[in-house]
Amino acid sequence: MSYRAPVDQITFILNHVLNFPRLAKTELFAEATDETVNAILSEAGKLAENEIAPLNRNGDLTPARLENGKLRSSPGFEAGFRAIAEGGWIGLASDPEYGGMGLPQALNMAVAEMLSGACLSLQLNPLLTQGQIDALQHHADDEMKALYLPKLNSGEWSGTMNLTEPGAGSDVGALTTKAERNEDGTYSITGQKIFITWGDSDVTENVCHAVLARLPDGGKGTKGISLFMVPKFIPDENGNPGVANSLKVVSLEHKMGIHGSPTCVMSYEGATGWLIGKEHGGMAAMFTMMNAARLGVGVQGVGVAEAALQQAVEYATERNQFGPIIRHADVRRMLATARAEVFAARAICLATAITADVARSTGDEDCASRAAFLTPIAKAYGTDVGCRVADMNVQVHGGMGFIEETGAAQYLRDVRITPIYEGTNGIQAMDLVGRKLADGGEAANRLLDEMLDVAKAAQADLPDLANDAFQAAENLRDATQAMLERDLQDRFAGAVPYLNAFAKVLGALFHLKAAMSGDPGRIVLARIFITRVMPRYAADLAEAQAGLADLEAITDDQLAGAFGA
Repeated sequence: MSYRAPVDQITFILNHVLNFPRLAKTELFAEATDETVNAILSEAGKLAENEIAPLNRNGDLTPARLENGKLRSSPGFEAGFRAIAEGGWIGLASDPEYGGMGLPQALNMAVAEMLSGACLSLQLNPLLTQGQIDALQHHADDEMKALYLPKLNSGEWSGTMNLTEPGAGSDVGALTTKAERNEDGTYSITGQKIFITWGDSDVTENVCHAVLARLPDGGKGTKGISLFMVPKFIPDENGNPGVANSLKVVSLEHKMGIHGSPTCVMSYEGATGWLIGKEHGGMAAMFTMMNAARLGVGVQGVGVAEAALQQAVEYATERNQFGPIIRHADVRRMLATARAEVFAARAICLATAITADVARSTGDEDCASRAAFLTPIAKAYGTDVGCRVADMNVQVHGGMGFIEETGAAQYLRDVRITPIYEGTNGIQAMDLVGRKLADGGEAANRLLDEMLDVAKAAQADLPDLANDAFQAAENLRDATQAMLERDLQDRFAGAVPYLNAFAKVLGALFHLKAAMSGDPGRIVLARIFITRVMPRYAADLAEAQAGLADLEAITDDQLAGAFGA
């Protein structure tokens, strides 16, 4: 199967659902004109289709490997990465002062989706680099920015994120990596990190590690953690890679998927590092990086979902069992609901990015709050849809989907990590009902108000769909109020279904906006989502409001299967 970049689908959502052109009216994004945007999306689509997608199978069949301590990437990955870097795609949304293009994050996410659908293993490299760029732009001093940002934006150097340790995964505050002050203002970093994506590379000159560590006077928990820049090669006086730092790749993980992306166990042995931001303020800088990456991971889910759906449609069109199986009702059900969910997930992710762009270009605090509120929804729903559609692709293929040669299984194996890394989807949901409802529900209710306005506007032309969506939004408002009245642990027990309900109702409203364009095909797709997918929100809300009591009542032994007579 040949991957086809969904440029038309993305363009429609940007222009007809999310009003992307308004960004060009701001001073910050004045260059994001229709002509520029169309050219960028078109060129990115060609890159994804022609140069990156052909590498996807290579990454799966010939994984990255260590040879005598040196990393060897999958065949073709170096050329593919150079095409991404030399095209300026890494610095698309970065500050022009340091070699970036200064374009909206929404456009960057659209490009990221296409690259993810083409080859997720390779796209992970620029995703992590972009996250590090974002952290440095917000938290590094001018000297560090001047040294690192041009090299990261150009793709000469790549960036990583070093949080996880064997005993400190989601509980980041339990880390044991140590930092000690040196007389010259640098720091010595000692410890081990695991699950480090693209922790080493032969496609760039240098690998720049953003490492969380604790100074001797750092308090317990996350408040005592600092963030350090620890490069593989220490830059010399001219800013070029110099002597090797005291760090190494201990091993590469053998993973379920994304085989072409080297996932490293890193050892820091008194490595030289430089402080990013303030001492003991590492989590603020790391959260900047993680928030950017979380939206990017949601987009990865959408990208793989699109690629898997394309493969499923192609197979269903060609496979004959009593005629082409695409004519069978159940196969059409699977394909149609998948297409409707991909639209919803794509719209939610792009809406999150555009809202952040509006906040950045106008200083609108309400938009900033909304972008923060939408981020966990975008990450969780985008990646869940990725897994559902990739699984559906295997099912449509039938027995051939279980055979590796078809490539259907690779999409499922690759995308399965996305609900886990950059904060599991359970943590995203806890963030939504915890931090994001800590304003008393103001951001949620402002969003719900707009959702209700969309439903009202659609009532004249699409009364049945609009009325169903309107009622769903009202019910979601009631559930939101109910969540606010519960204690935090009760909220956590229902956090995932609450997030799922919010995503389904929000997706329905975006479908309504698409249907209001008058395109008959958009109306059909909206009807599929609102009649077949959205109604599941009611079951989600019922579970969300069930509370913690029954979960606490079942004992650990009973969970293991030990019951009485």
